[in-house]
Amino acid sequence: MTNDQLLQHFAAMYQASASGMASAPGRVNLIGEHTDYNQGFVLPCSLNFRTKVLFRARTDRQLVVHSLNYPGEHDSFALDKPVQSGPSQWGNYVRAMAFVLQRAGHQLPGADLLIYSDVPQGAGLSSSAALEVAVGGVFSQLANLQLSPEQIALFGQQAENDFMDCQCGIMDQLISAKGQPGQALMIDCQDLSSTAVPVPAGLALVIINSNYPRKLVESEYNQRRQDCEQAAVKMAMPSLRHATLAMLNAHQSVLTETELKRARHVISENQRVLAAVTALQQQDMAALRQLMAASHQSLQQDFAVTVPATDGLVEICQSALGERAAARMTGGGFGGAIVCLCPTDAVDVLTSAVQAQYQPRFGLQADIYVCQAGTGLAVELI
Repeated sequence: MTNDQLLQHFAAMYQASASGMASAPGRVNLIGEHTDYNQGFVLPCSLNFRTKVLFRARTDRQLVVHSLNYPGEHDSFALDKPVQSGPSQWGNYVRAMAFVLQRAGHQLPGADLLIYSDVPQGAGLSSSAALEVAVGGVFSQLANLQLSPEQIALFGQQAENDFMDCQCGIMDQLISAKGQPGQALMIDCQDLSSTAVPVPAGLALVIINSNYPRKLVESEYNQRRQDCEQAAVKMAMPSLRHATLAMLNAHQSVLTETELKRARHVISENQRVLAAVTALQQQDMAALRQLMAASHQSLQQDFAVTVPATDGLVEICQSALGERAAARMTGGGFGGAIVCLCPTDAVDVLTSAVQAQYQPRFGLQADIYVCQAGTGLAVELI
C-alpha cells in the first residue's frame, strides 16, 4: 500500500490529516541465535518489509489506534490512567510502549494512530519489534523526547519483557531501529556497539516460512533463557558471554545435562558469529555455509528449538543448491522460518525445489520471500 493511500485512509478514519509517519523494518538474523539475552553477539539485518504508523496529536490524553491489517478491531486507552493490557493483541504492543515510556518519566500526549504493516506475521521476522520501534519513533516525535535509536530499542525490549511477558533480548528492536541498506549489523549485545557488515552483491537473502503451527513459543523461550542464566550462575559468570568451552567442560559436574547443552550452544554460537563476519567480509561462501550449517545443528541438538519442518527446509536448500547455499533456522524457533543466502541466479532453482518437495513431505505450504537488507527507523513529518 502506498503512502498516499495510507494518508487517504487516515483522513477518512479520523476526519483529519496525519501530521507524520514513523516506519520500522522487520529483520532476519543471519547467525547468532539465542545469544542476545546472554549478552553475546548477533548478526541480523533489517528487511525491506516495514511497519508504518501514521500519527497526529490529540488535544486530550486519549490514544486511539486502528490497524489496516485488522480492520474489524481498534484500541483506545487513556494516558492519564495506569496503562494495562487491553483486548487487542496488536494494540497491546502500543500500550506496552506507552507503559514503559511513562514509567521512565516521559509525559506523552494523546494521539490518533493508523498502523499498516507488510512484515509477514508468525514467520519469525519480528513484526512485533517493528511495531514497537515505529511506535517509539511516534512518541519520541510527538513528545519531543529526542530518543536515540538505541534508547528506542531498549524501550522496545522493556515493552516485551515487562508488559508482554516475553523475555527477549535486544537484537530485534536494535536492528529495526539501526538497520542500514545493503548491510548486516554485527551487534555486541553487552554494550550495544555495532559494526556494519556488507552483504556481498549478487547474494540473495531468501527467507522461507515453514508455516508450521507455533505453540508454547513464549513459555519455551522463557525456559531457554532460565536454563542459560542458571548455567551462568553455576559457572560464577555474569552471563554466558564470558564463558569458553574449556570453562564449560571444567564445570560439567555442577550443570544438569540440559544446562550443559544450552550453554554449549550459546558459547559456540558466539564464536560462529565472529567467524561469519570474517567470512562475509572476505566473501568466503564455503566458510559461511559451514558456519550456518553448524549453527542449525547446534540449535537442533543442543538448544532443541528446531522442528522437522524447519530441518526439512534446510535439507531441501542444501540438496538443491549444494555448495552455493548457506542455510539455517532463523528466529526463536519452534517453527517459523529459515534463511538461505545464495546467488541471485539460484533463487529460481531453490524456489522450485521447495515448491516440489516441502508440501508432500510435511503437508504444509511454505511462503518464500526474496529480500534485501533495508533501512532502520525513519520518522518524517508530512
